[in-house]
Amino acid sequence: MTQIRLHNSKTRRKEEFTPLEADNVRMYLCGPTVYDRAHLGNSRNVLMFDVLYRLLRHVYGADHVTYARNFTDVDDKINTRAAESGRSISEITQETIGWYHADMDALGALRPNHEPRATAYIAEMVAMIEDLIAKGHAYAAEGHVLFAVDSFDSYGALSGRSVDDMIAGARVEVAPYKKNPMDFVLWKPSSDDLPGWDSPWGRGRPGWHIECSAMTDALFGPSFDIHGGGTDLMFPHHENEVAQSCCAHPDGQFAQIWLHNEMLQVEGKKMSKSLGNFFTIRDLLDQGIPGEVVRFVMLGTHYRKPMDWTDRKRADAEATLRKWREMTADVEPGEMSEAVIEALADDLNTAGAIAELFRLASEGDVATLKASAQMLGLLTDPLGGWDQVDTGDHGARIEALLQERAEARKAKDFARADALRDGFAAAGVIVKDTADGATWEAGPNFDPSKLDEL
Repeated sequence: MTQIRLHNSKTRRKEEFTPLEADNVRMYLCGPTVYDRAHLGNSRNVLMFDVLYRLLRHVYGADHVTYARNFTDVDDKINTRAAESGRSISEITQETIGWYHADMDALGALRPNHEPRATAYIAEMVAMIEDLIAKGHAYAAEGHVLFAVDSFDSYGALSGRSVDDMIAGARVEVAPYKKNPMDFVLWKPSSDDLPGWDSPWGRGRPGWHIECSAMTDALFGPSFDIHGGGTDLMFPHHENEVAQSCCAHPDGQFAQIWLHNEMLQVEGKKMSKSLGNFFTIRDLLDQGIPGEVVRFVMLGTHYRKPMDWTDRKRADAEATLRKWREMTADVEPGEMSEAVIEALADDLNTAGAIAELFRLASEGDVATLKASAQMLGLLTDPLGGWDQVDTGDHGARIEALLQERAEARKAKDFARADALRDGFAAAGVIVKDTADGATWEAGPNFDPSKLDEL
């Protein structure tokens, strides 16, 4: 059996993965708060966990792996969006979940086995909070219930920070009802215009952190195998999950392995609306960039390294996938490359796995290439077809313009040759100059009307 090794954020080292139960591998990924479109950075851990899900299913069998990813559908951001738009909370969350599914499907991500919504687990959250109070780990104050950080000696172990460091480096909400500035909210009161549920502490709603602890306990029990998210969630979200879960179930260990992905950049800069380089997954798809291309680019960088999205990477990925799809068009998948499996088993080394795909392509081993690429969620039928663009009756026109460009170059009429080059680009025609002459293909943004301007 393939031995998987993963970098455990909890121990800060790479470890051999041994599931708690070989026939019941369980993993959980913190999902989105559903009030708006998912941006490109949101897809990084989804794709990372999608590859891990595929690998675990390959090693342990599809029936022995359970993957859960939640939807946070009760949150102040959702409340604000509802107040601003005049729409109902349920309408906003349902629409956003639909968007999320469509976007992640377009990237080739398999749906998890469970997609729990926070609002469906309020009773479990209330029960866990009651238990934490009874065990002396939480207290009620002014309609709130707060977790007492001082009651958990290991608080800060996951993120590697002391409580004093966390207070100094974090925006701690100062409130008179807190015994310790680091104590965090498990339950808070709701006014009549906000969502709320009856509880022993009055009508209210859960804090953010308690939902994941309640849902993993309901789905997996007090101990499970893998928990993940972005590095931005390590503190306070994941730190707080560990504290409340381990205090509620002192005989359990919660997640035995923690995986955290690094953040996304765009052209070397942090993605932000103020820099004008912020975009959603849907923005890219609507620009004609295929989901498979986005997936290829994202998997080209190891999940523990910062990911830099660039237009050059996008173009190179598209050219590579076009070539590979052409090579494997009428080929049945063969056996997977052991080198690809070994790369993925080595802490999800997707960059190494893709390097092996390039080697297989260069050697013409197309059956192995196709099978191995599909292990990464590439060259699959659901993501296919984007490279097939109907050029209609415009092929002859393009050929004539290419011949004109060749004659212009020969006559050293570089102005005309450059104008034709730019015109091809504007029309979405991809031209490649080879030793045997120029070849062309229509890109996904093919616009034949632009040819008329030439």
